[in-house]
Amino acid sequence: MRLLRRGADGRRVLTGLVLTAVCAGVAVASGSTFFLNDSRTVVVASHDAVVSPTFDGYVALRTGPLLPDFRLAGDGPVGVDVLLGKTETESVEELFARYAFIASEPDSQVAKVEGAVRDMAVSAALRGVGLGLVPLAVWWLLGPHRRGELFRGVRTRKGAAGGVLLLAVPLVLWQPWNAHEDTQEDQRAWEPLETFMAGFPLPPEAAGIEIRTSPTTTQTQRLIQSAVDTYEKSKGFYDEAAAAAADLDLREPSEDETVAIVLSDRHDNIGMDRVARAVGDRGGATVVLDAGDDTSTGQPWEAFSLDSLDRSFDDLNRFAVAGNHDNGSFVGRYLDDLGWTMLDGSRVEAPWGGELMGVDDPRSSGLGNWRDETGLSFSEVGDLLADVACDGDRISTLLVHDADLGDEALARGCVDLVIGGHTHVQDGPDAVAGTNDQTGYTFTNGTTGGAAYAIAVGSKPRRDADVTLVTYADGRPVGTQWVRLRTDGVFVVGPYAELALDATE
Repeated sequence: MRLLRRGADGRRVLTGLVLTAVCAGVAVASGSTFFLNDSRTVVVASHDAVVSPTFDGYVALRTGPLLPDFRLAGDGPVGVDVLLGKTETESVEELFARYAFIASEPDSQVAKVEGAVRDMAVSAALRGVGLGLVPLAVWWLLGPHRRGELFRGVRTRKGAAGGVLLLAVPLVLWQPWNAHEDTQEDQRAWEPLETFMAGFPLPPEAAGIEIRTSPTTTQTQRLIQSAVDTYEKSKGFYDEAAAAAADLDLREPSEDETVAIVLSDRHDNIGMDRVARAVGDRGGATVVLDAGDDTSTGQPWEAFSLDSLDRSFDDLNRFAVAGNHDNGSFVGRYLDDLGWTMLDGSRVEAPWGGELMGVDDPRSSGLGNWRDETGLSFSEVGDLLADVACDGDRISTLLVHDADLGDEALARGCVDLVIGGHTHVQDGPDAVAGTNDQTGYTFTNGTTGGAAYAIAVGSKPRRDADVTLVTYADGRPVGTQWVRLRTDGVFVVGPYAELALDATE
């Protein structure tokens, strides 16, 4: 009896092991298949891009028929193909310069691709586990009696024919006999970038990069060399500036004070993001006030700029409004999805204890110097802001793209401080006496991106780049200090300007 019981126990253990192996095999095989055949469409390096995982261990950037492809060996067996799609550019030269600029600040784009691959891996694993449980569910549903009938039926002719058909199903779905035709892609071989660019200096970061060109890329070497120059100049300039920011002579806030860093008019200059963060860290900033124009056209291809902004300040309290160049709803929606508080004309509680308001700029414009008012006019929005600001407790700070939008609220004496940008020239703080005998201030930050008109992408700022530190105490602004990075890489620190606000009832 004991021998029979031991035999039955042994069969159950063996059956369990076999079932586990089958389930695991199905889960791994199906999960791997799902993973390798999955893809995600994201905006990377200013392009609509399709991200697909591979098991060749390479990170490959496929740029299309007219530009060369690049790849770099990764750290593990999982690789990724990034197929670049549509973007906006005036020329191939401009596009390569943009690539070089983004490559000098790659963290946000790398994180975006890694996030897409992780998302696909988790999705594939869940689906694989789901399919892996199917054999176990079928085993339980059949029960011992039906399983016995099934196994006995396999030994018959009909059972054997059914087994063959069952095995043929995945083969028919796979169809490995359908050979692909030879393509131009197959004829192009990978070669080290240093071999392709023999005679041209390359930065150490280019070690290990391989390139695959086509006959249509007749000026590839010149384009790559130009991009390398932009990359080295950009990385060197902003590296040195970020390091120098740590030693700036800025006012030290006391323990009961809160400091906010003001950004405006970045216009896609992601190189300044880590410089601005370094200035903010030196000044003790825990809040970001973004006055808009983070892009030049407000189009999805500029998501790289918003990704960089978010990654640079993701651990601070973040508030923003859209500027006149942030056309449409993309910028606001994108930053909102990333966790920024997009101000919409309502009162919100500020991290320093007072109340904060702000609203997107009612105007929109392209790359020219014209303005086109859409919906409510500029003055109408200013009047509505003043109505809300004056209906309740005094507003600590009004964040707008153009400080003129806060003129009416200041004139009525309902706001301590109006902060804006737009003009690309720092101005203020200037005191404004309200009709209720309450004094407020208006301040305009210069262009954080160092932008000339709406263009800031380049190896260094096109004009002086500004950020401003605003100090708050007891729920109200008490002082401002601007910091300027000149085009020669030298910092200029403005004086700390105290705000002499009247006592409130």
